[in-house]
Amino acid sequence: MSQVDVNAGHGGALGGALPTQPGELPLTRRLRSLLTWPTTETEPVGQLVRTHRTIHAGADPAVLRRAYTIADNMHRGQFRKSGEPFITHPLAVAQICAELGMDTTTLVAALLHDTVEDTRYTLQALAEDFDHEVAHLVDGVTKFDKAFYGQAAEAETIRKMIIAAGKDVRVLIIKLADRLHNMRTLGVRSAASRERIARKTQEVLVPLCDRLGIQTLKRELDDVVLLHLEPDEHARIARHVHDRPGWDGYLAEVVAQARVALRRSRVDAEVKPRPRHLYSIWKDTVAGGHTAPFDLPRITIVVDGPATDCYAALGAVHGLWRPVPGRFKDFIASPKNNLYRSLHTSVCGPKNRTVEVLIRTTEMHRAAEFGVVADFRFPRSGGATARAGQLDWLRRVLDWEQDAADPAQFLQSLRCDLSEAQIQVVAEGRQIELPAGATPVDLAYELGTDRGDRCLAARVNGRLVPLSSELEEGDVVEIFTETDGESSLDAEVAPRGPRREWLGFVKSPHAQMQINRWFAEHSEPGISISDKVRLGRATIGLALRQYNRGLASDLPLLRLSEELGYPDLETLLVAVFDRVIEPDAVVCQLIDLVDNRQ
Repeated sequence: MSQVDVNAGHGGALGGALPTQPGELPLTRRLRSLLTWPTTETEPVGQLVRTHRTIHAGADPAVLRRAYTIADNMHRGQFRKSGEPFITHPLAVAQICAELGMDTTTLVAALLHDTVEDTRYTLQALAEDFDHEVAHLVDGVTKFDKAFYGQAAEAETIRKMIIAAGKDVRVLIIKLADRLHNMRTLGVRSAASRERIARKTQEVLVPLCDRLGIQTLKRELDDVVLLHLEPDEHARIARHVHDRPGWDGYLAEVVAQARVALRRSRVDAEVKPRPRHLYSIWKDTVAGGHTAPFDLPRITIVVDGPATDCYAALGAVHGLWRPVPGRFKDFIASPKNNLYRSLHTSVCGPKNRTVEVLIRTTEMHRAAEFGVVADFRFPRSGGATARAGQLDWLRRVLDWEQDAADPAQFLQSLRCDLSEAQIQVVAEGRQIELPAGATPVDLAYELGTDRGDRCLAARVNGRLVPLSSELEEGDVVEIFTETDGESSLDAEVAPRGPRREWLGFVKSPHAQMQINRWFAEHSEPGISISDKVRLGRATIGLALRQYNRGLASDLPLLRLSEELGYPDLETLLVAVFDRVIEPDAVVCQLIDLVDNRQ
């Protein structure tokens, strides 16, 4: 859009003129122009209004026109690095939000999202012209001034955005749309700038998009990041996708056969090809060590019915084509961390080619594509309660955010929390999400700060393990605290808090910050020998409880320490604490010693 176009659009928003009629007086022409709105085909926000009303038919376009007029006036004279008028950017951001299906308030905030940051327009004026809801959204995406905050500006801006999103998630939607348009137009920047912005997008905003479940945005962000970070690989994958011989014909055959099989099984479903996007192909190619792009044919089956129909569809597909062993995943029974739900299977399709099949309900499909945005795009879909779980991670971030005094630490912790690699374990009868590589100590702090500080031992799938053990998907974990272990010991011994060595293996930001907090508040040195003796004794007590046994005195332990070659009982207990010898091994030998002496 040229500068002339913008200025003409601004006049249109205020009331554009109709073509002049022959012999018409100037006053008449002026009155006609003041009384007539331009059509949506000619006004600057015409496409935005059409897109918005396609999804929200009852939306009032007048407020969008008013927001555009203010944004156009405020940004007049400002240009992007591409040379385009700056107003083209907020208009494009609003268009992305409209295509997602966001509400009118979000679109208004998108049009105005840079005004407070880049013009003389104040947040107070914005709240008076619109309302505090729009002002909150705009403030949430307004960056801190680098001149004042220096290197901390970026981290503090992201922290501010996360806090604002805790009150209204639409802040994050506008930010993602803003970054997507900036990435689309990144080609005019220098090579160093392109790499820096793409890297930051990959580290924070892409996983943020994934956590919100907005795959329709994530796919494009993934691809444009690949374009700027790995341009040669992007070009290679793009050529592969463009040149695939017979691909469309083969997918049409797969779709046709699947439809017949579903009809025979009386499953009402829509079947469509589901080709991968460029980044997904590249990622699988690299992960599998393939020399050529690894790209399997894929289809999606969206059933018109309850979740049980997905399993009926799965039976129909497996009855038609032989399933590939080890390639079935049930994300309906066990949803992903962003609440993605679907059945995944791979089969030997026509011509003995491997075909990937995704099976889901209409509601699951909407959630998979739009995530939290689905509540705005499909307000009567009834999925709000289920998708509220997609924001659990945000509530967790807000819990530990206050403990991150250092901006750089906050940003690094956020990157860790947003990591795609996550596991789910079971503790206290519920599923708990942790970063991949998390340990029982991470879990203890997730259950509560006090549980973490007092953590003594853990039992994973029925056996005691070192606290530094990495948990795996589906593990059933029990956490024991110092008070659990000392129930039969000296009850007056105060818990000594976390151990410094935990910082060497914990993975979650929450655990790291709570451990650092404890040591910042306590001046005691590291754990003493007497502490290790006490905690080693408590650990053996916990291990004995697995066998419904206990110790009436220290005599059996003393005898065992002699037999194992330890100079005294205390040295054995320290060895147990330090995991020089495993508690299970000590307990088994202890029971054998006692039973054979009786």
